Formats: sequence, structure tokens, C-alpha cells
Amino acid sequence: MPMRRMSETPDTYGAYPRLTQAQLAALGKLGQRRGVPPGATLFAEGDRNCDFFAILDGMVALVEARGTAEERIISTHGRGRFLGEVGLLTGQPALYSAVATEAAQVLAVPVTRLRELVAADAALGDLILRAYLIRRSILISLGVGVRIIGSRYSPDARRVRDFVARNRIPARWLDVEADPGAEQMLAQLGVAPQDTPLVILYGRQLLRNPGNAELARALGLPAAAGPEAACGLLVVGAGPAGLSAAVYGASEGLETVVIDGVATGGQAGTSSRIENYLGFPSGISGGELAERAVIQARKFGARFAVPAEATAIEHCEGRFTVGLAGGTSVTASTVVIATGARYRRLDVPRLARFEETSVYYAASQAEAQLCRDDPVAVVGGGNSAGQAVVFLASHAARISLIVRERDLSENMSRYLISQIERLANVEILLSTEVRELLGDQTLDGIVVADNRAGATRTVPARALFVFIGAMPCTGWLGGLAQLDDRGFVRTGPDAPQAYSAEPGGRRSPLEASQPGMFAVGDVRSGSTKRVAAAVGEGAMAIRLAYERMKSGP
Repeated sequence: MPMRRMSETPDTYGAYPRLTQAQLAALGKLGQRRGVPPGATLFAEGDRNCDFFAILDGMVALVEARGTAEERIISTHGRGRFLGEVGLLTGQPALYSAVATEAAQVLAVPVTRLRELVAADAALGDLILRAYLIRRSILISLGVGVRIIGSRYSPDARRVRDFVARNRIPARWLDVEADPGAEQMLAQLGVAPQDTPLVILYGRQLLRNPGNAELARALGLPAAAGPEAACGLLVVGAGPAGLSAAVYGASEGLETVVIDGVATGGQAGTSSRIENYLGFPSGISGGELAERAVIQARKFGARFAVPAEATAIEHCEGRFTVGLAGGTSVTASTVVIATGARYRRLDVPRLARFEETSVYYAASQAEAQLCRDDPVAVVGGGNSAGQAVVFLASHAARISLIVRERDLSENMSRYLISQIERLANVEILLSTEVRELLGDQTLDGIVVADNRAGATRTVPARALFVFIGAMPCTGWLGGLAQLDDRGFVRTGPDAPQAYSAEPGGRRSPLEASQPGMFAVGDVRSGSTKRVAAAVGEGAMAIRLAYERMKSGP
């Protein structure tokens, strides 16, 4: 159906740059020029493996829920602009439809050829990739794409929301407890509230309380190959250290597989802005850093599987076999352990109850939308807590930063302290700890104790963000690698058992007690808990692993 003539959406965020004639000419060698009549669809919501489209003439609108009562136009684009977002490069289904609002001429390039051009032409590749990453962030903020319907009191609804958010999938949350539209939609679908959560994908697929693996398949996330996959290098964990190992391993020609139980990016992937990472003077979000690394690793041939949680590991005849949740496994000659660490839980009564509704261990756009205009509390005195406060300050009505230390400078970088001190809606509570959580089904406030004065007070909070300490994710190792007294993996000279096996000891400072197994990033005993350090360790582990493989067992 033809659409009315529309003006072009202004490029407020730098998400919609125009291609130059030279860039269009380069793309023209890879694709075909195509005429598009008014009202024609270039690609529809839910389509996979769409072409890359550059607009040569005319106007194209990006439309969500086309043909339904909820149809809305996201943006409109004219000559010189190009369509798509980061899902086009990663193989995810389209989140909206592209419709010509008037007669148009477009250049259609197969996405496989686009990936080759992005890898070969650094300037054009970075232009497209940067625009795509910004567009994904815009879509997340608009709630375009997946719809999740459920109760705020449901643990499964919380699980689904967290999984979608951690994988940076744009979604809209409809709460049956508060949103009249949710009840109406359930009635139309013939679904009772107790049968939620529901996930509606691309206007064409309905999932009832899906498990993470089922949801991942529907979202187009990469899946593990076969019941018994094999590779040369297996990277367990897809945080900054694991992604770095994947990039360098694949670029060295190693057959590389990366698995992660939840999402790529690790804890860093939930950071709204990392401002002290080399080469990004204005900062970079953890999500963007992860997306760039995944695309880079894939360019060199690395394969990813998400979710694929490691549950056990064995070593036999020079090969490692890593068992995965669900009964499958992956074998490899070399394993890089990059499973990171999780934030510790607060030792307070009723925490488990509120974890289902009001307690968070990440502060991304998804969490920010859930607590918009509410008072919130952040617990922790490190950089993760500081980054969360700076980000949430533009969404929450008021933030109470609860810090056990007597001074923020004990564990937090100076640049973050300076930013926090300038925020008018942030109260810093030093030498303070959480004693009690208040509320019925959802959090209403917290009781905190001032350790200096010995006094307690109640702080209003509808959400609690916790960033304290770290617990390593090493339970799946089952004794194959030596751990320190806190559960982190010992490496190098700190793993003496490994060194006694060979005269003179080995030269691999990141190698665990089991030869051929390396530990990097937060999971490694004695590591520096910084993104840059983790990235460096991931690269270094590949160099050491390569040397070991050349020298033999």
C-alpha cells in the first residue's frame, strides 16, 4: 500500500551518515541497482539474511508492526543513506520493515559481500559498523522489536528480560500488573496471565515461557554445533578476555570456538560507558565494545555459541572435553578459561525474594527503563558501581550510593568520583552498609547502618543495584585446575604443581596447572580487574598457547 510522502528523519545521533559517491561506487561493484515502486517492501520484520540497501533516490521508511493497529514509523531516509542495523551483520532477524514511501532507486548488496567489504575497506567498514551500533542502541531505547509480556513478580519473566537485555536485543516490556495494554493483548491471544511470560517476536512468532536456548534460537543468536563439536582452540567465556583470545586465536589460523552461558561481553558488556579504555577518549559502551569484538572475531573465522554453559571438563590423551548444559560437549586441544566472576550477593534477609523483582547486578539501558523516575540505591565502591551511578543518574529520580569504605578513592577511579560529585541527584553514603530490605512484593526502601556513627536510617529505593566483590565462575572445572583459597585459577609460578612436572618449569605465566589450559581475565588469580588488562591477557594467552603447540606436549 503506498504511503504518504514524508520528510527525512534528521541525523541527531550520527546514526544515519550519507555515503559519498566514491563509497557508492565501491558498493556498486558488489551489488545491483534496483527500482522500487511506492509501497513496496525491501525487507520485512523477521526476515533473515537480508541484503544491504543503499538509497540512490527516493525515500524509504522503517516501520514497526506494519499492517497492524500498532504500526509506527521509526524513521525515514533518503538519497545517500543506507539501511539496516548490527543484526544484519550478525545474522539476526530484521526488527522492522523497510518500505518505499515513493518511487525509489536502491543499491542491493548481498550481506556476505558486505562483510567482505567491511573487512577490506577500513574507512567504509568503520562508518557502517559505527552507524549500526548506534542504531541498535536507539532501537533498545525505543523498545522496538521483541515484546515480553509477564508479571513483575515472575522469576521466569525476570529471566527472559535479563537474557534479552544481556544480549542487547531491543525489546518492550509489558507488565500485566500495571499495563492495561498487556491484559488486552493477552485476551486477544487467549492466554491467561498465569501462563506468562510470553515472548512475541517480529509479529509472527509466539513463545510461551521459553527457555534461554529456545529463545536464543528464535532471536538468531549463534548456537553450538552438533552434540560433539571439535576445534583446536576453545574459549570458555565471552567477556573482554575471552573475546580478545577469540580474535587473536582466529587471526592466527586456529580453529576457534567461543562459548558463553548468557551473552557476549561479560560484566563489561553491561557497562554503559567505559571511559578509561585506550583509544576511546570519549568512552565506549561495553555493549559496543563486545559487538565490535564479536564481528572482528567472526571476520577471522571464530565461531560463537550462546547460550552454551560449561558444566564440566575432562582431559584425556591430549584433548579437553568440555560438557555443556543440555548434554552436548566440545573437544579441543587447547582451552582458554575466561569465565570471569560474578558480583557477590548481599548478606541481608529477604534478598532472594527481592532478586526476582527489584535487585539488579547490571545497569544497562534495559534496567534504566525499568526504574525510570524512581529512587534507586547502588551498593559498591568500585568502578562498576561508579559507572552505574553516572549512567542511572539521567534516568532515576534519586540515587543513594552506599559504600562500605571511608573514601571513594580507595577503590574508584578519580574520573568517576569527579563525575559523581557533580550529580545533583546522587547522595554518597560512606562507611555504610545495607542491613534490611523493605517492601512487600517489590522493594520500597532499604535500611542502612552508618558504621562510624552507629546509627541506622531508611533510604527510599524501588530498585537496588549491587556491585560488591567478585566470585569466580570456576565450579565447572572440577579440580582439573588448581584454584587459590578464593576459588580463582592459579597460573604460572603460582601453580607449582604444573611446574614440578617439567625440569626448569614452563615459561607460560598464564598457563594453569593442567598443560594446555590457560586462564585469563577476572577468573585468574592475581589478575588486574580492568577491561584493558583482560584484553591484554586474552591476546597474550594465544601467543603462549601457540608456542606450546609448536613445542609439543
